[in-house]
Amino acid sequence: MTSHKRKTGRRRALVGGLSALGITGAAIVTTSLLAPAGAATLPAWPQAKGSTPVATTIEVAGTYDGKLKRFAGTGELGSDGQSESQQPLFVLQDGATLKNVVIGTPAADGVHCLGSCTLQNVWWENVGEDAATFKGTSKTAVYAVHGGGAKGASDKVFQFNGAGKLVVNRFQVADFGKLVRSCGNCKKQYPRTILINDVDITAPGKSIVGVNANYRDTASLRNVRIHGDTKKKIKPCTRFTGNDTGKEPKEIGTGPDGTACRYAAGDLSYD
Repeated sequence: MTSHKRKTGRRRALVGGLSALGITGAAIVTTSLLAPAGAATLPAWPQAKGSTPVATTIEVAGTYDGKLKRFAGTGELGSDGQSESQQPLFVLQDGATLKNVVIGTPAADGVHCLGSCTLQNVWWENVGEDAATFKGTSKTAVYAVHGGGAKGASDKVFQFNGAGKLVVNRFQVADFGKLVRSCGNCKKQYPRTILINDVDITAPGKSIVGVNANYRDTASLRNVRIHGDTKKKIKPCTRFTGNDTGKEPKEIGTGPDGTACRYAAGDLSYD
């Protein structure tokens, strides 16, 4: 009889590791989305199962399962430019989950989370202004990104404007500016916590995460695999002096410092 003890042990280890990163309860997704850290091949991008044009922002309370259909903007949402005034394709209320969605082109301003939210198996084929913006005001808010991926972000993938904790787990990104940016010049600023675990980064790209050291932001990187960046041009963690006046924030340093940027050389691998 074949023993299943090793598989069970692995699953418990994965769940335990995610819990240590602050991912608990309903935010822990099935192990089908959680390949072991250090996996040799990237998960394949899904084939969209039909298309849905979005002319008006879709509001989500509870769980919205897109069944892997492609959602793309049309009409007033038919832009994939960099205007800060664009509306999103999806707005998630506090506690909502968006899953199994392919966001096509044009992507408008992607997804907005107004409080704690979960983005599970969401794929951006070509990021517009931002893939997702996290806007909750509670320090206990948790924004969880599990699985999925994004391509073609000329600037940011995830814009962290609100308070609380952002966890990005088992995600892949390629051809991007920044994977995560803590807002550098929002009118209301908060100390923000960012956890990036078990992700694949494919060049070209500029920075994995940007934080505001003066607002006590922290960013932890674990099991980050960087592909196609042999000269190590992608900055793993960049520190800024943020402000609440709207001015362009000043970059003050890069690399691990044990305070704002929390990782070691062994947390990153290159191929």
